[in-house]
Amino acid sequence: MSEIPRTYKSFREWKNKSKQTEYTKSTPLLAADGTLQAKGWARKNVFDYDRNLVKARLMSRKEWDFYQVSDGKYMVQINFANINVGGFIAAKLIDLVNGKLIMDATQLYLGGKDKYVPPAKGDVPNRFGYKIGKAEFDFDTKETTRTLWFKMLKGGKTVECKFTMDIMPGLENITTVLPFEGDSTKYFMTTKQNCMPCEGSFKIDGEEWKFSKDDSFCALDWGRVNTPHEMVWYWGNGSSYITDENGEKHLFGFEITWAIGDESNATETCLFYDGKAHKFGAVDVKIFPKPDKFMQEWQFESEDGRFNLTMKPTFDFHSDLNLGVARMHTHQVHGNWSGDVTLDDGTKLEIKDMYAFCEYVENKW
Repeated sequence: MSEIPRTYKSFREWKNKSKQTEYTKSTPLLAADGTLQAKGWARKNVFDYDRNLVKARLMSRKEWDFYQVSDGKYMVQINFANINVGGFIAAKLIDLVNGKLIMDATQLYLGGKDKYVPPAKGDVPNRFGYKIGKAEFDFDTKETTRTLWFKMLKGGKTVECKFTMDIMPGLENITTVLPFEGDSTKYFMTTKQNCMPCEGSFKIDGEEWKFSKDDSFCALDWGRVNTPHEMVWYWGNGSSYITDENGEKHLFGFEITWAIGDESNATETCLFYDGKAHKFGAVDVKIFPKPDKFMQEWQFESEDGRFNLTMKPTFDFHSDLNLGVARMHTHQVHGNWSGDVTLDDGTKLEIKDMYAFCEYVENKW
């Protein structure tokens, strides 16, 4: 698999060429013939998605709701995916301090592309859940809360988790639609929702891991895509409380994703401060981490100088699911981030030892 696909351009190539096209009104994602109608970003998901219009081949249409909860010591990933020919529901518990996977409860399924259908928007009230094989789950999103529940029998043990997170009034996200050069039916649409304080627990039989809203946050990665077979991406994300010079506490977060598709109309890069999105330009890492630099410092820089953070890695959550025709090879690197970022009004925020992650993924599915 190539390190960087031909379609990838770093911010050095997009600099002074890309636009940040913002959508504020309801817009159809696809035309009747399946061609892409929108290219840009929004502070809420205003793109109307009709899965029946997607011109999909084999596994090109992918729909997922991925939640990641962490307090910097432990991390839980809860993921539902429909990949056209099948999919999975999974819950994982990872020890970030000792660097180990404690539990992976994954239920695969074949078929069901029109049976296990997730909602068409991820940032509005919705509810869906199914019983699939040995697993069952329920995702319930309301105006001010999200609740996730999962249960599965795994290796003779009962795995169960339940999490509830806060959604502050008016909480903005970043929803982006990115096209792919050369095919007007291919696109990558995601919503990244940060800054959701979260509480709950992960149980394996009688053992329990608890999470508190004091230091735990959930990030939603919601995707409805129709993609080429092979892709590479970076994804970095984090949420935290930060204190200003007056001693007041604020909710802060960031989202950086790049190397996916054509970024000339938008980049998936945003700061969040007290629930509001602050858009900045393309981002890149100064030193390409592959193949042996994942545990060295990652220095990030943006084209407009508004995102200057360095991550000191503490754990590389490395996984490689290789099925031949399908592969997901991931280095999700966790660490402490320091530096400065700049809001839309020019306010500079100093960031010191904030826990967050950035991953590098080679994807073939």
